[in-house]
Amino acid sequence: MDIIFVLAGLAGLFVGGEALVRGAVAIAQRLSLPPLLIGLTVVGFGTSMPELLVSLQAALKGAPDIAIGNIVGSNIANILLILGITALVWPIRVSGGSLKRDLLVMIAAALALIPLFVGGQIGRGAGLALFAGLVCYLLWAFLTPGDATEDNAPPAGRSWKSVFWVALGLALLLVGARLLVDGSSNIARQFGVSEAFIGLTVVAVGTSLPELATSVVAALKRQSDIAVGNIVGSNIFNVLGILGVTAVVSPVPVTARFAAFDLPVMIGASVVLAALLLARPVVGRVPGALLLLGYGAYVWAAQG
Repeated sequence: MDIIFVLAGLAGLFVGGEALVRGAVAIAQRLSLPPLLIGLTVVGFGTSMPELLVSLQAALKGAPDIAIGNIVGSNIANILLILGITALVWPIRVSGGSLKRDLLVMIAAALALIPLFVGGQIGRGAGLALFAGLVCYLLWAFLTPGDATEDNAPPAGRSWKSVFWVALGLALLLVGARLLVDGSSNIARQFGVSEAFIGLTVVAVGTSLPELATSVVAALKRQSDIAVGNIVGSNIFNVLGILGVTAVVSPVPVTARFAAFDLPVMIGASVVLAALLLARPVVGRVPGALLLLGYGAYVWAAQG
């Protein structure tokens, strides 16, 4: 059954990714919005739902390390693992005029965690402040959406079909991620893999699988703006939205290792992502391979 869960989860992820990208691109065209903006909001936030569910459950069950580790680990995986794989599948070219703004917000959100992590506690006040930052960012993003692409002619057909594809894609991504995480966790335990290693790999990477599926499908469909917007938007939502909501529901203590090791890696990966996207017109397969090597090094170092 575990193998069936894994296979069904993979199928759900990639079918869901296809549906979500199809619907998101159609919505962007209908509203004359840049695909990058849709990727940052509808796609990026939607694919972060597994992180939200896992972090909330972990905080309520008294497992703050899982709640924090899920968010930080997912952001690291989004950049080093998912962007790396996406660039290997198809070189990434992003032309969104608002990209500098969005990358700045992503880095600023990561830096805002430094005093919170060093202080060892994220209380309800800090959680409200993080969530308020998300609201301000969303208002900023929709008031200054950037330029729509030239091929953004409204597609034929009814608007409800685009919304249906987005909703169907999100539902399949959530179900697929849950099946894959449950199946792979059980298989890992059967082979005697430690709970700590399962948490580091299966939980953080597993909740990022919707981002992986969506970004890879977007790359295959030559929708680089959707692929990158998905990653950047998800990272912003993970910090400001998920951590903010989690802390409001239940204040989260932060162990010292996150401030000493994992958060600096997350900030460094965010800076590397910004440098790649702003300095190069195309992020090709060589940078993608280097990002994957960086993720492998992080996983190896994190075990010790």
